[in-house]
Amino acid sequence: MTLTEAAGAVAADPPLRRNRDFLLLWSGASLSFLATRVTSVAYPLIVLWHTGSPLAMSVVSTAALLPLLLVQLPAGAVVDRWDRRRVMLGCEAGRIAAVGSVALSLAAGRLSVTHLAAVAFTEASLAVFYRLAERGAVRNLVPASQLPAALAQNEARGRAAGLLGQPAGVLLQSAGRALPFAFGAVGYLVSAVSLLLIRKPFQEQRPDGTHRSSRLAAEVAEGLRWLWRQRFLRSALGYVAATNVLFQMLALALVLRIKEAGLPSQTLAVVVGIGGVGGLCGALAGGRIQRRIPRQRTLLIAGALSWALLIGAMGLTGSPVALGALYAGTGFVGAVFNVAAAVYQVRTTPDALQGRVAAAAGLIGSGTNAVGSLAGGLLLAAWGALPTVRTIAGAMAALAVLAALAPDLKGELTDEATDKDRDH
Repeated sequence: MTLTEAAGAVAADPPLRRNRDFLLLWSGASLSFLATRVTSVAYPLIVLWHTGSPLAMSVVSTAALLPLLLVQLPAGAVVDRWDRRRVMLGCEAGRIAAVGSVALSLAAGRLSVTHLAAVAFTEASLAVFYRLAERGAVRNLVPASQLPAALAQNEARGRAAGLLGQPAGVLLQSAGRALPFAFGAVGYLVSAVSLLLIRKPFQEQRPDGTHRSSRLAAEVAEGLRWLWRQRFLRSALGYVAATNVLFQMLALALVLRIKEAGLPSQTLAVVVGIGGVGGLCGALAGGRIQRRIPRQRTLLIAGALSWALLIGAMGLTGSPVALGALYAGTGFVGAVFNVAAAVYQVRTTPDALQGRVAAAAGLIGSGTNAVGSLAGGLLLAAWGALPTVRTIAGAMAALAVLAALAPDLKGELTDEATDKDRDH
């Protein structure tokens, strides 16, 4: 196709704002992601404020993070076998029942850490299936020429959900313990209705017998084998996993820091709200920064050093505004790195393996979050908030040194090499 023909094809496609099916999926998923953000921040707050136990808080937080470790790989293969719309509808029905049960229990004045942990695990597991199915559905609802714009809107949606959902969860929890979960149930219900209204199929027509001759484990293993052969990518993902452990610890430390200072829980809304703005700004600037600093290794080292300085400064101030500004700085750096990492992974991964490699990368990069949550609870119970924050800063500085010395991180593929590989 010539450039003129491609331009004509783009012009013939209606803009995304007139694509009814995409708008239904985008808006429904927006509410679904917002609901997840609201409930996720409410779990540790409710446990800490009711029990006063950092360890109980970390148990519930760990339960919400375990699906990133246990569910991602099978979910990545399962959503390729099943009808995506049905998967997403099943996820929303399950989440309505799960968070609705918490809302009813809290409204009745009953609180069980075991119940909250079980619901947190269930809700997070269904969120993994929903996210993977929704990602695959988008490309079937928009023209190929508009796929980049659609995915860009999805990225903005995710950042906005984080920006609004975390402070909203804090404020709703402060107004009424059951409100975050009632909000979540309503959000999932609206999302399910939007899915039923979409006309187009969520996937291409599949020949009879697709995937039936192969085992699920074999399909998962194929993606893992390919990823393991990529020295730079697997090493970079190990680095990301380590930083994610530290950030899970930091998130819990901020909650306890505010409680130890005798500040109201609404103060946390200020901190995470300001921090969310930093993440959104980082996402908007990430593409430009990545073009100016194309080497991923440079970004890894610079990011860890920046995080070490920002987190270290958190151990020197108790001002909510200052903590929020520093937290925004960490979010900015993280968003820039996420954009650059996504570009590198997509460029180097064969198209046929994109889904499974993404699930495997998610497992390695985020699956260890549960370790951070549990370790954070133990450290906070033993040391308190300030020593834990300072320990996190020191660990981040050590990661920067390791990234500078690691030999595998020097084997990064260039854009020219990835383009050549794809052409062949």
